Amino acid sequence: MMKHIHYCCLFILVLLLAACGTPANKVRVMETPSQPSLKYTQRAYEINGQRYQPILTAEGFAEQGIASWYGKDFHGRKTSNGEIYDMYAMTAAHKTLPMNVYLQVTNLDNGRSTVVRINDRGPFVKSRILDLSYSAANELGVVGPGTAPVRIEALGYRDETQTGAAPYYRHPVSYDAGPFMVQVGAFTVKDNAYRLAEKLKGQYGSSAVTEGLVNGQKFYRVRVGLYSSMTLADDALLQFETNGYPNSFIVAR
Repeated sequence: MMKHIHYCCLFILVLLLAACGTPANKVRVMETPSQPSLKYTQRAYEINGQRYQPILTAEGFAEQGIASWYGKDFHGRKTSNGEIYDMYAMTAAHKTLPMNVYLQVTNLDNGRSTVVRINDRGPFVKSRILDLSYSAANELGVVGPGTAPVRIEALGYRDETQTGAAPYYRHPVSYDAGPFMVQVGAFTVKDNAYRLAEKLKGQYGSSAVTEGLVNGQKFYRVRVGLYSSMTLADDALLQFETNGYPNSFIVAR
């Protein structure tokens, strides 16, 4: 059942701590029964006592407020969606918009406009609605003054299958869409992880071993299956729990 699904809070916390220089001791990821199946970037979180609830769809979204920018101090660090921040890419941070949504941003002071992709959380400063990368801020004329009033409008997700001079944007058909896998275990001994992955691959057709550090200790995580929807992944999760893997949980691939 959905109540059994949970994600690695440590990984979520690390990514949120990276968002626009947020102090490490003032971030809390919200864990509630209503959101266990959500991807980590869609979960509610709390910073400095303020709760933020990411929205599931940006369709029709528009907002006006103050935009700022962040540059070399964060260049090379992880963003909230796990990417490495590139101050020369056309990206931005927003507190609640879905990750990878494209926005049209217009500087209301000078009329300049550009398109950015959301890949980070922030800015966590009162009255500011958007943190632009250096390149995006430079295009909009925000680098000099540091902030500017802007209007942002969600365009959707870029459709790379379309050809033509102008990019085409779309909204997702369903947020239930995968692929998803089920993590059945984590091992400190590499051979044990690969042995189990090979065994389960023969039964379920797909398996993978991913590596990660927790408090300096390397773990080898065994993930199995490749499910196109949360419903299918949930059914598989029950099967794994019944067959001797009670600590299994669903992850987005």
